[in-house]
Amino acid sequence: MQTFDFTTLSAVCSDIRANWLPSRLEQVYQRDRYTITIALRTLKSRGWLEVSWQPQAARIHIGSPPPRSPDTFTFSQQLVHQLGSLALVKIETIAPWERAIDLQFARRPGEQALYHLYVEIMGKYSNVILTDAKNIIITAGRQVSEQKSSVRPILTGDVYQKPPSLTAAIPILDESQENWQEKVSLIPGAIKRQLPKIYRGVSPALVESMLLEANLTAESTTNNLTSKEWELLFKQWHIWLKALQEEKFQPGWTSTGYTVLGWGVVEEADNIQELLNRYYTDWINQQIFSQLRHQLIQKLSNILGKLRLKAQTFEKRLQQSEQADEYRTQADLLMAYLQEWKPGMEEIILADFETNEPIKIKLQPDKNAVQNAQNLYKQHQKLKRARIAVEPLFAEVNGEIAYLEQVEAAISQIDNYQNDEDLQTLEEIREELITQKYLEDSEYRRRSSNEATTNFYRHQTPSGFEVLIGRNNRQNDQLTFRVAGNYDLWFHAQEIPGSHVLLRLEPGAIPEENDLQFTANLAAYYSRARQSEQVPVIYTEPKHVYKPKGAKPGIAIYKQETILWGKPQSVKEF
Repeated sequence: MQTFDFTTLSAVCSDIRANWLPSRLEQVYQRDRYTITIALRTLKSRGWLEVSWQPQAARIHIGSPPPRSPDTFTFSQQLVHQLGSLALVKIETIAPWERAIDLQFARRPGEQALYHLYVEIMGKYSNVILTDAKNIIITAGRQVSEQKSSVRPILTGDVYQKPPSLTAAIPILDESQENWQEKVSLIPGAIKRQLPKIYRGVSPALVESMLLEANLTAESTTNNLTSKEWELLFKQWHIWLKALQEEKFQPGWTSTGYTVLGWGVVEEADNIQELLNRYYTDWINQQIFSQLRHQLIQKLSNILGKLRLKAQTFEKRLQQSEQADEYRTQADLLMAYLQEWKPGMEEIILADFETNEPIKIKLQPDKNAVQNAQNLYKQHQKLKRARIAVEPLFAEVNGEIAYLEQVEAAISQIDNYQNDEDLQTLEEIREELITQKYLEDSEYRRRSSNEATTNFYRHQTPSGFEVLIGRNNRQNDQLTFRVAGNYDLWFHAQEIPGSHVLLRLEPGAIPEENDLQFTANLAAYYSRARQSEQVPVIYTEPKHVYKPKGAKPGIAIYKQETILWGKPQSVKEF
């Protein structure tokens, strides 16, 4: 991930000063334990200032509106209590060339600031601190006790102290190339490591882009640069300092991340705030996605393991109960041939009533024939009762396994994070598992569980018909029982966990064979049998698809189906 460096901070602050000062603070929402969003309103627009002290992604920029779920954090409530109805009137740096700024709030522009919100972007030491006009700390995003830091504790009621000053040199636009080159090459080493050590405000990402812009390799060292190359590098150094001084920035996407200087741009960005919001939102979503996917897979694996063991136990008990009729037959034979029994016998062989085949019957030698027959009748009744009790339990466990395998198949279809819809799909699965009592309720919910979702997978058949594919059980139900029309066709892998697939058809439209095969291939691909060469796929009209009463999400039964053989491997060619 690209660090939010001093250059980026300067560009963001410049844009906020130009477009968002002064602005009225209307609301504060805390997204998570590291991030707040502040609603700002100007005479022209309303936006959300996102401030994060997350160690790996500390930043500040205009971001997206927060979710509608309740905010349960006290830090944001304290900010609203103190800053509500005040105006953001000024943004200043706390110390030269450092990533720490002071957001000043007053009743109106031109008046003395009543509160300061200090934003310190310093890696794992990042923080957001609110003080009054006398710099007394009111609250902080991260309280730091004296046990954690004897140098700079951050506690309510203490006087705010600036972060310790950096020891590196301050870049100066008027510095000569000779002095600059002498400082950089004083200790031989890689340029990308030397410049950040020697000068403030220089990040590794900035140096790498500076080297590439000067047509130098990222691994260039102070020993192997020619005088011409030193000139080219110093020229880029000057361009950077001039851009900071004149506050002229060119945001854009690069092959490895983003830039605010226009260097190495592969795609231009109209707005620096949108650029940063998209970049860091995607990065954070990627982290959440990976963690959530791992947690869901682990949880499902554990639950399914236990259920399968339970199913094996029930199956064994049912197999044992199949011997119930044998016990009754043996008891009947023993009662019919009482004269054949002799005291002390441990077994007896009698001819079967129907087949006349010999049947060996084990006996208890201390009991007579009638008592042995009674024991056999009791075994028959016991196993018969066990079968009656176990059969519904076995069916229930198998139903749970089928349902969770369907959920597992949906998760397996989402290998990597591509966009916000991938994370949304996983979060919907998590909410579904919470509703079904397989997971405990979570503190963070992205959206209401009743909110309809439409981020289905979408494809087009060779004839141009649209194909919609559910990405989880909630979407499967939505697709099958709400979206599907009378003229559509519903596809699903036969008796295999997988997505519900809908071929959308207009009235009177008749799909060609290749349209049906195309859709069957997709249904096979978005199923648990994705790795197979051929998969049986059924299709029918949506009116022939039903949801059993009390069934779990994504479960459906169907009739009047037609079978096709889907070829999931062909989908990879699209």
